[in-house]
Amino acid sequence: MSAQAGVADLGALSVGDIVAEKTFEISRDTLVHYAGASGDFNPIHYRDDIAREVGLDGVLAHGMLTMGVAVQPVVDWLGASGTVVDYQVRFTRPVFVEPDTGATVRVVAKVGVVDGDGARIDLTVTAGEANLTVLGKAQVRVALPAT
Repeated sequence: MSAQAGVADLGALSVGDIVAEKTFEISRDTLVHYAGASGDFNPIHYRDDIAREVGLDGVLAHGMLTMGVAVQPVVDWLGASGTVVDYQVRFTRPVFVEPDTGATVRVVAKVGVVDGDGARIDLTVTAGEANLTVLGKAQVRVALPAT
């Protein structure tokens, strides 16, 4: 199955199908916008000195921003034809956002299970030049119409 927005239907899915792929660029400006929207102004998300003071390698993206970015390709793929009914992740590594180059987050959404109620979409979420996994056991349960 090709990854196309808004064409999700249960009968067309098979385990292993990649239903969505997207790469996101996160900048320090992105972090400022997210902080304003979320109310999370923890300085580890915008000040290198504070981040290093608490033992981090530098400024990191908000965890909920990373989760939101990771599920967005699935939401886009679903369009109006389905619903996210559950979403769970395990944070395995932070997304460090460099002052000049930012960070790149790559999401690949693959069908893990198909059953009568819908499907489980497994997300592979990586970041940085080394493509290190930043969310483990990232799974989205979706309800889809049957054909």
